[in-house]
Amino acid sequence: MALVVSLVIALLLGVLSGAVMMPAARHLRSLHDGVPAQATLHRSGSCMVGRCQVEFEAGGRSVVADLPAGSGGGKKSVGTRMTVRYQADDPRTVARDEDVGGGGAAVLAWLSGGGALLFLLLSVVMVIAMRRQRRSPARRT
Repeated sequence: MALVVSLVIALLLGVLSGAVMMPAARHLRSLHDGVPAQATLHRSGSCMVGRCQVEFEAGGRSVVADLPAGSGGGKKSVGTRMTVRYQADDPRTVARDEDVGGGGAAVLAWLSGGGALLFLLLSVVMVIAMRRQRRSPARRT
């Protein structure tokens, strides 16, 4: 049972890293050359999972946009000023200037990937130990 749990945890952490956090980090990096703008935090919450919004001026109009998953700044209160970068052709695609290097998404991708490898290694060690345990009584008789 412990082997199955360890393999499931390894799989889940691997999926989190490869399918969720790595694309989020890539998306944040894609805005590195975006248009900078001064923004105000419009809705705070868990920015790491994409529940924050910012308001800023782009092309002479006011834009309210969601910060992408992997963003930092969740501890800041509504009304906090920050610099964002947005795509010139789509101002609703935005990220905090501090996050365009990959932000917390890059860190979480590495951590969850490392955790997946750790649990996978643990599973291999358990399989080896179980095989040795099965062979051990056979050699004594």
